[in-house]
Amino acid sequence: MFFVAGAKNNAGRNERRSIYQKFREVDLLNKKKTVTALKPGEDRAIFLGLGMILSSVMMCFVLGITILRSYADSVWTEEGVCVILNSTVTADMNCSYNCGSECWRDSKYPCLQVYVSVNNTGRVSRLSHNEETQDTSTECFYVPRCQKDRVAMHVMIMNISERLKVNQQVTCYYDPSEQQENVLLTRLYDQTVVFHSLLWPSCMLTGGALIIVMVKLTQYLSRLCEEIVKIKR
Repeated sequence: MFFVAGAKNNAGRNERRSIYQKFREVDLLNKKKTVTALKPGEDRAIFLGLGMILSSVMMCFVLGITILRSYADSVWTEEGVCVILNSTVTADMNCSYNCGSECWRDSKYPCLQVYVSVNNTGRVSRLSHNEETQDTSTECFYVPRCQKDRVAMHVMIMNISERLKVNQQVTCYYDPSEQQENVLLTRLYDQTVVFHSLLWPSCMLTGGALIIVMVKLTQYLSRLCEEIVKIKR
C-alpha cells in the first residue's frame, strides 16, 4: 500500500509539474512574441526620430545659408514712413526673355522711377521694390519678368505708378547708416519670414527627439517591470 500511495503521489506531482511547465512555456513564449513584436516597432520609431532630426538639421543648414544670411547681410533694417514725391516713367530698359532651347530675344520695359521723402526729414531717396530689384537695377522701382509682349509690361508698370500716386504715404525700409541711398518698399526676408523658416525645422527637430525619448523611456519601463516581476517571484 505504501508503494502504491507513493507512486500515486509522485504521479500527481509529475502531472502538476508538467502542467506548470506547460503554462510556464506558454508564458515565456508569449513574452518572446511580445518582445519580438515590439522590437521592430521600436527600431522603426527610432529610425523615424533620427530621420526627422537629420532632416531638420539639413533644413536649418540650407535656410541658414540662404534666408538667414540674406537677412543678416541686409542694411535696410530700419522701418519708416516714406512720402511719395514723384513717380514717373523715364525711359525703356532692355531685357532678354527665353524663347526656347538656347534661344534668347530682346525686349523692353518702361523704367519707373519713384522718389520719396523718408520720415519727413527732407532726405530725398529713390524707392525700390525689394532687394532683388535693387540688385538688378538701381534706377527703376520695379523690374518685371521680361516677356515678348511689351504692351503687357507697360500696362503693369503704369498700374503700379497709379497705385503709388493714390497712396501718398507708404511704409518703407532704409539704411540708418545712410551708406545706401535707396530705400525699399518691402523686404524679401523680414522677421516674419525668418521666424516661419526656423519654426518648422525646430518643430521637426523637437518631434524627432521626443520620439526617441519616448521609445527609450518605454524600453526602460519595460525592463523595470520585468525586474519587479522577478523580485516578486
